[in-house]
Amino acid sequence: MPNLPDVVLWSIPAFVLLTVVEMISVRLHPDEEAAGYEAKDAATSIGMGLGSLGFDFLWKIPIVAIYTALYELTPLRVPVLWWTIPLMLLAQDFFYYWSHRGHHVIRILWACHVVHHSSEKFNLTTALRQPWTSLTVWPFYVPLVAAGVHPAALAFCSSANLVYQFWIHTERIDKMPRWFEFVFNTPSHHRVHHASQGGYLDRNFGGILIVWDRLFGSFVPEVERPVYGLTKNINTFNPIKVATHEYVAIAKDLRAARSWRERAGRVFGGPGWQAAPATTTPSAATTDPAITTASATTTDPATTTDPATTTTPTGPATTSKSSSASVEETTPA
Repeated sequence: MPNLPDVVLWSIPAFVLLTVVEMISVRLHPDEEAAGYEAKDAATSIGMGLGSLGFDFLWKIPIVAIYTALYELTPLRVPVLWWTIPLMLLAQDFFYYWSHRGHHVIRILWACHVVHHSSEKFNLTTALRQPWTSLTVWPFYVPLVAAGVHPAALAFCSSANLVYQFWIHTERIDKMPRWFEFVFNTPSHHRVHHASQGGYLDRNFGGILIVWDRLFGSFVPEVERPVYGLTKNINTFNPIKVATHEYVAIAKDLRAARSWRERAGRVFGGPGWQAAPATTTPSAATTDPAITTASATTTDPATTTDPATTTTPTGPATTSKSSSASVEETTPA
């Protein structure tokens, strides 16, 4: 087994120091337009982070077993050398992009990831607001293990990716140099990812690199100041509710579903998935061509859509940053 350091453990002192520095900076040089800090919100984020450490330890038991079995079955081997580690980091970041994107567009996966987006603030403590149900992540990295990447090397790369993303959860940094902004994920790009405006929804999924978003059409630059949180915020600091609220909403929707098709949509559709309205058999009066023609020519102009006032949504097809309460309000295209 490769002897690789525990990146997250070694980074904890830096996490604490940088968070304290940011808090002091916000106090000494406040930005009235920034989201800033709130004591209860920061405490919830830290509590979610601490809780995730314990739950992740439990989830790792079956995941490591699966990865180890797969690694023993594959004849391929990728050695852990100075020049292969950067390549493994690159590959892990690529699969992270698709994992992250999948957790925004499939509701049962979003139920896990929504935790990270539930804060209406955006600061370094927001980076610690991690889910307690991360068991949904492991399938996205199966190709790496099947290609011969040792599970311990994969764990190292995932940890490095997570540590990198800590510093991009801040409003105290405006923009990095242009070349850096083009290649890497930055606070500016990640502020867009955490925003709840329509044009910003489901954008900038990259972990370390932002080039994946540029390649696969999910990149949007920061133009207007983001509004953080969900399209329908959960308004709670209770860690249990923060961790489970979307699962509870899914369970309620499943109980109310009228068919297996609707149940599947409520689980595997987008977070804003909505069942098609029930169709009714048209009456003879409504199918009479004469009546239909007459009604078409007597449309009330007041109810006709004015093209000048019609807007085209600029966001992606899904509206994932919705809480359980907003499921009925948004429908993916």
